[in-house]
Amino acid sequence: MFFKDNIYKRIYKKIKEYDKIVIARHVGADPDALASSIALRDVIINTFPDKKVYTIGFPASRFKYIGILDKLPEKVDDALLIVTDTPDYKRIDGANPRDFAYSIKIDHHPFVEKTCDLEWIDDKASSASQMIIELIFNTKLVMTKEAAEKLYIGVVADTNRFLFYYTTPKTFGIMARLIADTNIDITGLYESLYMRSLKEKKFQSYIVDNFKVSENGLAYILVEDEALSKYDVDAATARNMVSEFNYIDEILVWAIFTVDKQNNNIRGSIRSRGPIINEVASKYNGGGHIYASGARVANSEELEKLVADLDKECFDYKAKEKQD
Repeated sequence: MFFKDNIYKRIYKKIKEYDKIVIARHVGADPDALASSIALRDVIINTFPDKKVYTIGFPASRFKYIGILDKLPEKVDDALLIVTDTPDYKRIDGANPRDFAYSIKIDHHPFVEKTCDLEWIDDKASSASQMIIELIFNTKLVMTKEAAEKLYIGVVADTNRFLFYYTTPKTFGIMARLIADTNIDITGLYESLYMRSLKEKKFQSYIVDNFKVSENGLAYILVEDEALSKYDVDAATARNMVSEFNYIDEILVWAIFTVDKQNNNIRGSIRSRGPIINEVASKYNGGGHIYASGARVANSEELEKLVADLDKECFDYKAKEKQD
């Protein structure tokens, strides 16, 4: 429904119109959020060298190889804001669409709320990075090899190497063209994305050893500061490890929580291979995809409620499977 009015041209027209552009993404950045926002900045600058383009947000040291970030300009009421990979206001990192002259959202999550003046939402897309590739291929934006590498990483990371259900024939077609047009070295990119230090692998073992697993198939852990210090990893690295625990027979839903001292809350990354989790996450200041979401709770009491709700989703899912 979003292609009938040629959303590509409408977005391109706005990019062409503004001399100052800020690109934001969601808090707790992952490779897709970073790749889609940083690559879009680089492509716009490559196409329009005279424009001032900034990609903002809190840095994620684990993914610094994707690219550098910028500071938000002091004056933005004359600027265009583009928000990638973010469905709602509360998850936008470092920018408020109301402060800008015009705003655009490019997102592949299910619709939560209208946040920008122009919104392109495609919840059938594998990733925001896939949508940015589509935008470039369907406008006069000029792809660079470096941007293509970032976008490839974004798609691969969000699909877990094309394993997830939202990987479609369209995804493969877009990626085939990206590789053919830019001649990127995908082998080297996989190495950047999946290389791990020994301390991280040891920390991964710590998580497995300390998961609390319910009889309904929920596994969760609150990683304390002591463990982060022992294995010399940060909270973001811990939460991003959530993708490492798929395909464990006894586990249907798994979550990794850490304490966010800066914002005085507890943040979690949640994954599923069956039960729908985004509706639960949305009750706890989060949301996302049906099988991949994040959440934030104020304290341990709220965390217990979140865990109980996730466990109920596992129970209901298993009960329904027995009926079927």
